Amino acid sequence: MIIPADLKYTREHEWIKDNGDGTVTVGITDFAQGELGDIVFVELEPEGSEFEQDDTFGTVEAVKTVSDLYAPVDGEIIEINEALEDEPELVNDDPYGDGWMVKIKLSDPDQLDDLLTADEYEEVIA
Repeated sequence: MIIPADLKYTREHEWIKDNGDGTVTVGITDFAQGELGDIVFVELEPEGSEFEQDDTFGTVEAVKTVSDLYAPVDGEIIEINEALEDEPELVNDDPYGDGWMVKIKLSDPDQLDDLLTADEYEEVIA
């Protein structure tokens, strides 16, 4: 199982990449996609939607279950991964790359400090 050291994580199995420009890219972890199984549909809130930390910003539907996606930080969705509409399996195939879900403009960059490191996330899923 892959847990990239340069990303941050949540206890709800989202990963967060700081893009260095006041935005972050968000997806679900390799562990999460493995637990869900074959992903058949991803539904995301539209660009311009604003969220507070832990609000639901979408759902992932797998063959056996549906799982909510939780915003790791306060902010506004500035981009959604439209490729997932036609190819939701990208989340299974490349969760940290082509399977990303949304880009969020941060309201409070300090919230990134409260997210889990790769080592801390590894302890959560151990």
